[in-house]
Amino acid sequence: MKRAKTKVGDVFSIPINDEEKRYMQLIAFDLNQLNSDVVRIFEKKYFHGETPSIEDITKDDVHSYVHCATDFGIKLDLWSSFGNSNEIGDINQIIFRDSNDYSRKEGEEPVLISNDWNMWRIKDEKLTQVQKLEGENRKSYVGLVINPYGILEIAKGNEYPLNYPAFD
Repeated sequence: MKRAKTKVGDVFSIPINDEEKRYMQLIAFDLNQLNSDVVRIFEKKYFHGETPSIEDITKDDVHSYVHCATDFGIKLDLWSSFGNSNEIGDINQIIFRDSNDYSRKEGEEPVLISNDWNMWRIKDEKLTQVQKLEGENRKSYVGLVINPYGILEIAKGNEYPLNYPAFD
C-alpha cells in the first residue's frame, strides 16, 4: 500500500470511468466530524489525457463538499495526488447536516423524510439542532464521514449514502 500524508490545499485526480476523471481538493479538517478531511469535488469532468492547470481546477463550480479520509483513498488507489493550491474557497459558507433518523435497528424501515437535523459549519464549536430544513440550511451537504468508495460514487454523480433521509 502507498503511504500518504495529505494537507490542506492538496488536489487529487479521481478516475470516474474508463474515459473521464474529476478533481477534488482537501480544504479543511472538521473537529465536528472526527477531525476528518473536508474536500470539495469539482463539477467539471476531464478526459484522462487532459491536464488542466491547478488554477482552472480550483476556479470550477463545486459538485459537492464531503467529509472523508483523503490519505486512505490514495492508499486504495482510488485517486492520486495532482498538486496543491492555497485557493480553497470560503470554507465559512459551507453548511453540513446530519440526522439521527439515519441510524436504525436491523429490520426497521428507514426514515425517508427527516424533521430532526443537526447543522454546522466547519469551525463551529457545536451542532445546532433544527427540525425542518429551512432557508440556507436547505443548501447544506450531508455531513457524514464517507468512505473512499463512497467518495468515488459521489464523484461519479451517484447518490451516496443510500437510505439517507431527505427533507421535504
